[in-house]
Amino acid sequence: MNTIELDILLPAFVAGLLVLATHIPFGMRVLQRGVIFADLAVAQIAGLGVVIAGLLGLTAQPLLVQLIAATSALCGAALLTWIERSAPEVKEAGIGLTFVLAATLGILLMSRDVHAGEHLKDLLVGQILWVGQTQLVATALLSAMLLALWRIAQQRHGHFAFYALFALAVTASVQLVGIYLVFASLIVPALATHKLKQRRMAIAYAVGVAGYAAGLLLSVWFDLPAGAAIVWMMVLAGVPMLLKRKAN
Repeated sequence: MNTIELDILLPAFVAGLLVLATHIPFGMRVLQRGVIFADLAVAQIAGLGVVIAGLLGLTAQPLLVQLIAATSALCGAALLTWIERSAPEVKEAGIGLTFVLAATLGILLMSRDVHAGEHLKDLLVGQILWVGQTQLVATALLSAMLLALWRIAQQRHGHFAFYALFALAVTASVQLVGIYLVFASLIVPALATHKLKQRRMAIAYAVGVAGYAAGLLLSVWFDLPAGAAIVWMMVLAGVPMLLKRKAN
């Protein structure tokens, strides 16, 4: 492996570790609450904020883009909180519909953009191989703050507190790794270890880290889309845990 490949892979791997740091505990809570579509919905709503910022010509002002995306995601968090409180018996259907509406609105907004296909691809599969140092530092600081607030919010069990922190975490990660990889990082490690009673968190992180490492290596060696490769490698890393628990 040459120096150029290491220069690309190392920041991408660090980005993956930062995403996993927040997404694994959030993913376990999402699985526990039975709101699986929530991560897709919030990620898509955050992405919708990025689309709106692009249409307003603000891509050269990253802080403003982040603010618009975060505001969009928090509005989505408030909507999901309302759905869970007002219609708990059909909350998954309501959250799923929210995801579809946000996704199709993004397509409608980009319909007159000649680069819409490229922008949509970036939003879905991300550009993890091209993350910059500034993005990594900002994400690391945000992740540390969110994890600290998460410990406090867990003690209060508030619906909106959970969704708000979840929304802020997803806002940053969507722009790093894309919607598909956000969903995989939240769900795959949590699902692979959902029956474990001991060392669950450590094993979940091992599944996530293995997926990012193997996926990034495959993407460089075989010139594959990094986000898609990581999703598949993470699932393959989680399958043995599911099979092992089933056998027991």
